[in-house]
Amino acid sequence: MLSPNKIIAGRSAADWISSCPVVGDICELMETAWLNPDKQPFEQAKAACPLGMADIEDAAARLERFAPYLCRVFPETAESHGIIESAVRPIPAMQKVLEETSDTAIAGQVWIKLDSHLPISGSIKARGGIYEVLKHAEDLAIAAGKLKVTDNYEKLCSDEMRAFFNQYTVQVGSTGNLGLSIGIMSAAVGYKVIVHMSADAKQWKKELLRSKGVKVVEYKSDYSEAVKRGRELSDADPMSYFVDDENSVALFLGYAVAAKRLKAQLEDMGIEIDENRPLIAYIPCGVGGAPGGIAFGLRLLFGDDAHVFFVEPTQAPCMLLGMASGLNNKICVQDVGLTGLTHADGLAVGRPSGFVGGVMKTLLAGEMTVEDYKLYDYMRALLDTEGIFIEPSSCAAFEGPMKLCSREGEEYIRRHGLEDKMQNAIHIPWATGGRLVPEEIRKEYMSTYLK
Repeated sequence: MLSPNKIIAGRSAADWISSCPVVGDICELMETAWLNPDKQPFEQAKAACPLGMADIEDAAARLERFAPYLCRVFPETAESHGIIESAVRPIPAMQKVLEETSDTAIAGQVWIKLDSHLPISGSIKARGGIYEVLKHAEDLAIAAGKLKVTDNYEKLCSDEMRAFFNQYTVQVGSTGNLGLSIGIMSAAVGYKVIVHMSADAKQWKKELLRSKGVKVVEYKSDYSEAVKRGRELSDADPMSYFVDDENSVALFLGYAVAAKRLKAQLEDMGIEIDENRPLIAYIPCGVGGAPGGIAFGLRLLFGDDAHVFFVEPTQAPCMLLGMASGLNNKICVQDVGLTGLTHADGLAVGRPSGFVGGVMKTLLAGEMTVEDYKLYDYMRALLDTEGIFIEPSSCAAFEGPMKLCSREGEEYIRRHGLEDKMQNAIHIPWATGGRLVPEEIRKEYMSTYLK
């Protein structure tokens, strides 16, 4: 229990709770829905954005240049011609379960974005993580006169280029999935790779990385310490490059490309998002890089017809705490008495990205929190109804449609004039990981009941 007299960022806990009631919910480990009071119409919000459509187009073009290389190095991408992308589809049977479980009618259709099944590293981190590794490779090779953007990038597969990249080291701090994406891709390029992993990271992810020739450094503390030490060690080596999940623009843009791809996918299925058919996305959130990049892309592509919510576990709602308090990365969940420990290992982050919090200030619809026990229940329900397996962290997203369509979401729907449009809405819980989970771990997850 948080003492009302505890001083947090120069103010008493009682003062914080009085001025920002959601802080009280956070401290009491209550599930909550927070509506962002600073959200603006997109035409106003985009003026303050440090990035724009040209940046997303540049990132998309770079991924196209690397497509022949990826097709050659990772044969599982051959069917998509070297493009790393996932399916999106309706999940009507799961929608029915969600409605029955919550006794809430979900107006509109519930779909799922299967970034849980992305090739190479099997998580949403394949978007940003792989993109940043490839961008760094392109930058190095062009600077050394070994590559031109007009070349066929298959040439990067050569022994000569692998030897060139082997002069360099790539490092990253991770709870698991980003480490997998950075590690697998960096090792394939030829870099030396060091992944700094927190205590929350799953052992099977560490072992998979080591099997790819990646050096894994383990920490007894949380994600923040892994990032801090990884950054320090990388900064001390002029031949080392640190992938900064908290502040990287490259990562952010790699994720943002997803929105451009999603728009094309929906249009191919005859679905046009407009003022009468809103798109509502629910994205699990850890430090914020992946959901922030995707949210930015969705708002840029769909404007005010896109509404994006982040979903976090009750023990680690770092982005919610940072945005609701206005302190962003100047506050962490431990400051308000939480442990930051959660079964959602990919979301076990105590301090959010200040960069993402700043960009999301006027773009994000809001945040929701979910108790850990529900993650396993949703996981089992999705497998039973739709035959889809995703890891527990991913399942946080399913809390979104129910909260929005319940009493908690009434104010948001009314505020944005969606009352008569919700029946046409496309709800997209964004599945963030799961394809690479070993069978024995899947069985362990399936038999885990927390309540």
